[in-house]
Amino acid sequence: MTKKQIQAEKERLLSSFGVNQELDSNPDQEHSVKCYNGIFVPKVKDDISIFRGIPFALPPKRWKKAEPVKESNKIFEAYYNGKTCIQTVLNSERASFYPQSEDCLYLNIWLNNKSNTKNKPIMVFIHGGSYGWGGTADPLYDGYNFVSLHQDVILITIAYRIGIFGFIDLSSLEGGEEYPDAPNLGLLDQIEALRWIKQNGEAFGGDINNITIFGESAGGGSVSLLPLIKEARGLFKRVIAESGSLALTYSKDECQILTQKLKDMTRVSNMKELASLPVEKLIEVNKTLNDLNNFPMRDGKLIPLDPYKAYLEEDIKDIDMIHGSNANEMFYWIGELGGLFAYSYGMPIKFRYDIAKLKDPDLDAVLNFMRSKDDVTVNKISEFYNEIMFRLPAIKQAEAHSSLGGNTFMYYWTVPSTIPYYKACHAVELAYVFNNPNETIYIGSKGDEKLARDISSMWVNFVKTGNPSIDDFKWEKYDKDNRSTLFINPKGFEMVKDPLKEQREMLDPILPYLINPGYGNIDTSMSFLKTIDSFNKALVNSVAIRMKK
Repeated sequence: MTKKQIQAEKERLLSSFGVNQELDSNPDQEHSVKCYNGIFVPKVKDDISIFRGIPFALPPKRWKKAEPVKESNKIFEAYYNGKTCIQTVLNSERASFYPQSEDCLYLNIWLNNKSNTKNKPIMVFIHGGSYGWGGTADPLYDGYNFVSLHQDVILITIAYRIGIFGFIDLSSLEGGEEYPDAPNLGLLDQIEALRWIKQNGEAFGGDINNITIFGESAGGGSVSLLPLIKEARGLFKRVIAESGSLALTYSKDECQILTQKLKDMTRVSNMKELASLPVEKLIEVNKTLNDLNNFPMRDGKLIPLDPYKAYLEEDIKDIDMIHGSNANEMFYWIGELGGLFAYSYGMPIKFRYDIAKLKDPDLDAVLNFMRSKDDVTVNKISEFYNEIMFRLPAIKQAEAHSSLGGNTFMYYWTVPSTIPYYKACHAVELAYVFNNPNETIYIGSKGDEKLARDISSMWVNFVKTGNPSIDDFKWEKYDKDNRSTLFINPKGFEMVKDPLKEQREMLDPILPYLINPGYGNIDTSMSFLKTIDSFNKALVNSVAIRMKK
């Protein structure tokens, strides 16, 4: 976005801010809904009830598991988004423009009153943002156009704690044993939101036995993990994971990188000192640490140490699933890393760090993959990460789920953004899924309205029936024998058997390493100097970096 567009977006978000108030009387009894924790009054537009900022938990105590809401008969406005969970302002994450707070556990609901359908399926969206950014205030996730088109579903978006407030292991600090949930608080927040929806969904006309969770990026990772978490069992029936997988997790050792940096920056020696720091201090610290945000920790308690194995062992076959990824996921980070030149140098740095972990036979597999592609090196590296962090983990999840008899579907998105170099990048599908083709932050220019209708209809059909096919196209199930994958192309839909088979087979042995986007312990300053010596050139227009043989 240009500076002018960024400023306009900031003004747009700030102008929508307000604080929901308790009311003495109900100004709209027809559309208000009585929930366990109060009566909530929506704004109504064209007979669509829009509930914003409904609390699904009590204001959380820092680094503690959220507590359920308390029963109430009071009347409250539901006019404004809850505050965004604390994060560093980032131009690509518009929710970060909205006022922020530790008190951020709220959800939004869109309900079309024109439909007389009883027991409407409920769709619950979990936003992305590398587990460090994002929020329900982002206009991309506005559900008005979605429920205008799909009248017989209820759409809900939920918040969860992120960054150092939602995912940090504090066990190495004195007193850290009193904060055992800190490494995965964001996931526990999501579960608390699903409990609230299960408890109150019927009041909105929803079918609490037909809840679908769907998410993108960190949200896709979240909905991939939630089926494995016992506390989440029974809270949803279906899953749609967009560009997020089990690979977006950390080991306990990897989590210590951020913990140590937090200790160094705050100069605390124990949890009492850390927990008593003013939020302003932590916000300032977070400006440095947010880029190094943690992912959920594979602790062996909430999340299995080997989540791929757990997909084969846990009884999750009754949960219907869609998994998918985009053809050029990594090109999204051209913008995040500051442009094409920085991306062209930065990706080889991370690549060299990650492949240094591999044992000889597996390293040979990666080198064979690199040699098999007739392309410039940075593009080969990008495709390696497209595969190892997004497509192949999704395939592994779909393989396991379908092998146990689960109802499983796979897609591969190739419709490009019009932003130069982005192609079919990470997050490019979101405007279509939400039927918001005018939200151009990732797609560049206005999206195809028919594609938006078709994609959102596929998601809704899956939510309703477990089958995402639409009238003029049959989406075949995925299994290990045929590997039928829906290609979402600029000119239409196509079922492809075992796409990109050769590179899938080459890189499959690398999946157990659980290579993730983390780079917190890479010495970028030294690596950058070494990279200059190790690579011949970087031509910005062609993204050309030639790797020494």
